[in-house]
Amino acid sequence: MNLDFSPVFADWESLASGALVTIEITAFALLLGCVIGLLVGIGRLNPQRRVVYGLCSFYLLCFRGTPLLVQLFIWFYGLPQFGIKLPAFACGVLGLAMYSGAYVSEIVRGSIQSIDRGQAEAARSLGMSSGQAMRIIILPQAVVRMIPPLGNEFIALIKNSALVSLLTIHDLMHEGQKIIAVSYRSLETYLVIALVYLVLTTITTTILRYIENRLRAGGMVQ
Repeated sequence: MNLDFSPVFADWESLASGALVTIEITAFALLLGCVIGLLVGIGRLNPQRRVVYGLCSFYLLCFRGTPLLVQLFIWFYGLPQFGIKLPAFACGVLGLAMYSGAYVSEIVRGSIQSIDRGQAEAARSLGMSSGQAMRIIILPQAVVRMIPPLGNEFIALIKNSALVSLLTIHDLMHEGQKIIAVSYRSLETYLVIALVYLVLTTITTTILRYIENRLRAGGMVQ
């Protein structure tokens, strides 16, 4: 079997454009997913607030218990049946963000609960409200502890972004499929696509490892 990468490299501009779209959609989904995860994670800290706790738990049940691909199809094909038509890019970002946010929320909740309760009690004894203690004392320490597990979630998000090609978004996978349709060099194209994803995840891993090492050197991560 002879491998011929020339058709793939001849259309490298399309792959580069698709890689840029992949980076963009992953970045937007990452930011939105972190916001959602933070709100849901905090919402599940106190079971006594039954309404908020119940809604957050239901969100986790739905988005962690169903496949990401099905969720993307619901956003893209289901919403128009209710008169809500969103661009494919927005559907991809929302789908990835809502799915990732469910996992981020558990990271947030676990990190916050790992902080010694005595610190919150000390903050309240100084006259701080529960919200102030969370914002000023607890959350900054929890964020540091979130970095390693969040890194894994970020890597997973980059790889999961390949599914948005099924929503007609011109990401890396979609552009690769267009090359295959013309050149019929599927193996070579998928190998190049895999290499690009590997580069993206490796860069992300290196950056996160650098941040974690800096925090460890400063004694902020135990």
